Amino acid sequence: MMSLVAAYLGQDAQPVRAIFFDKSVTSNWLVPWHQDLTIAVASKVEVPGFGPWSVKNGIPHVQPPTALLAQMIAVRLHLDDCDASNGALRVIPGSHQGGRLEPDQISAARAASEEVVCEAAAGDALLMRPLLLHASSKSVADRRRRILHIEYCSGRLPEGLAWHDAA
Repeated sequence: MMSLVAAYLGQDAQPVRAIFFDKSVTSNWLVPWHQDLTIAVASKVEVPGFGPWSVKNGIPHVQPPTALLAQMIAVRLHLDDCDASNGALRVIPGSHQGGRLEPDQISAARAASEEVVCEAAAGDALLMRPLLLHASSKSVADRRRRILHIEYCSGRLPEGLAWHDAA
């Protein structure tokens, strides 16, 4: 995994969060178009340039400066075959290069570009930047779509802030 990540972030990259997604007939959801703008941290510490704050599942999250998000990449390990029928990731290629986008800019990016469905076989790894516009539909198939989503960062947090899940 680190060799995949190091090609984009260098040897100093470290895993900072892991999320397990399990989309199935009994647990099915859609994700609207968005960018991943928050990071999970150990505790809330007011630092210039970081905010607003939120809490998800009891874990403090904060929006860091765009420069820190640019030093991150997520690896999505597919545990099952994934296609449009079971909620594969959909992306707007190149949209991460526009920085943090406002809702009207997201709409404009979607209108100006065609989305790509990221089909994957079990065992495939998909790498994506947090600022890439992405979405997923509800599954219409009678099979699971399990993904281990691991976020890496080569940047360091300012004094006082610490990653929630850092290894």
